[in-house]
Amino acid sequence: MRFMPQVGGAPCNVAAAVQKLTGRSHLITQLGTDAFGDRIVETLKELDVDTQWIERTSSANTALAFVSLTASGERDFSFYRKPSADMLYEPGHIQRIPLASGDMIHFCSVALVDSPMKEAHEALLAKAHEVGATVVFDPNVRLPLWDDHEAYQQTIQAFIPHADIVKISDEELTFITRIEDEQRALQSLFQGRVKAVIYTQGSAGASLIFEDGTTFTARPNPVEAVDTTGAGDAFIGALIAELMTSEQPIETLKTDGQAILTFANQVAGHVVQQYGALSSLPTREDL
Repeated sequence: MRFMPQVGGAPCNVAAAVQKLTGRSHLITQLGTDAFGDRIVETLKELDVDTQWIERTSSANTALAFVSLTASGERDFSFYRKPSADMLYEPGHIQRIPLASGDMIHFCSVALVDSPMKEAHEALLAKAHEVGATVVFDPNVRLPLWDDHEAYQQTIQAFIPHADIVKISDEELTFITRIEDEQRALQSLFQGRVKAVIYTQGSAGASLIFEDGTTFTARPNPVEAVDTTGAGDAFIGALIAELMTSEQPIETLKTDGQAILTFANQVAGHVVQQYGALSSLPTREDL
């Protein structure tokens, strides 16, 4: 067995992807005052991701995830996180983070377990809505992190209406929506603020869907995958990067959706051909 320590985690991967493609991103989280936390901060600084909103605590350790790979590059996860430093992130920290209408906020579901971090997410989303920032929710379901899967599904459903864009994979769709029919399940995601749904299907490609039925679909070029870890994060990071220069991201998705999906597939395809979610992320010049 070969062990390769790598810095990662979905929001971290997305922040790094956006940074490499646009030159500007921040990560909001909390790490332990341990060697793992130090390594994460050092790596992010090397990637030029802004770390000023990363808190540190001695009350818990930095979360760890172990990823086992199959011969085809598919993953199996084991987590060490009860509790971890990120779960203790206090809502009060959100008050000092400036947000503007042109900002894009990305978050996942693994941090939404009942904890101060869940309350911090609620505070951040309220602040984002107040200033008109665009919110992207990628549930990125990780069942081993929740003891109560019914509560997990209900929590994801509770946060969906607070997003402008929802990304969901074919592996997650039925669990999150409790609807077997694919089209009905996708339409059920249009709740609250949701204006666009991104539906990813691995090597089969991705679709960008709007409530009125307008749909863009793009298939990736075939590649030999060695590690699919972070492919979805690279995909959504690339999509966010393409929207960050727009004053009206949703309108840009409607007009340029096909090109944006194609670019996001290209970035994800680059990532799966190498090991490591961060080390495999490309710049625009690499593509």
